[in-house]
Amino acid sequence: MNAYDFAMQMERDGEKFYSELAGNTQVEGIRTIMTMLAGEEVKHYNTIALLKKQAGYTLTPETEVLGKVKNIFLRMKDEKAELRFDSSELESYRKARDIEEVSRTFYLAKAAETQQKEEKQIFLSLASEEEKHLRIMENIVEFVARPEPGYWLENAEWHHLEEY
Repeated sequence: MNAYDFAMQMERDGEKFYSELAGNTQVEGIRTIMTMLAGEEVKHYNTIALLKKQAGYTLTPETEVLGKVKNIFLRMKDEKAELRFDSSELESYRKARDIEEVSRTFYLAKAAETQQKEEKQIFLSLASEEEKHLRIMENIVEFVARPEPGYWLENAEWHHLEEY
């Protein structure tokens, strides 16, 4: 399996995993975030498929996923929703976080390996997007792991989701 096929499979697996996480949570805000992340993985898949098909393809502008996620967390704070998570959800979110780290590392490695400028830029852009997803999942893990999620929402100051 070449790097493109591997990356495409990785993104397809990510989309499936996030869709499953969305279907398994009772918290609307988390479900929305997981659905957004599944959509992001589809975009990455399509980018890699186009890159595989044609040289010179450039990545579309970066997504605004961090800002959207921040707004969802702020809405959950304003709604003061009853937030309940079971332990399997936390483990699933930790797994998603770890997968994002693997994806980021993979794209950085592929960028370092290629000599083609356009290809290098696309792999670096994908690594940057995966870094954003990693930060989102780190925040979700922290949010779910806290005994009082409302406290986390009140005092987060959102330094966790700064743009990189």
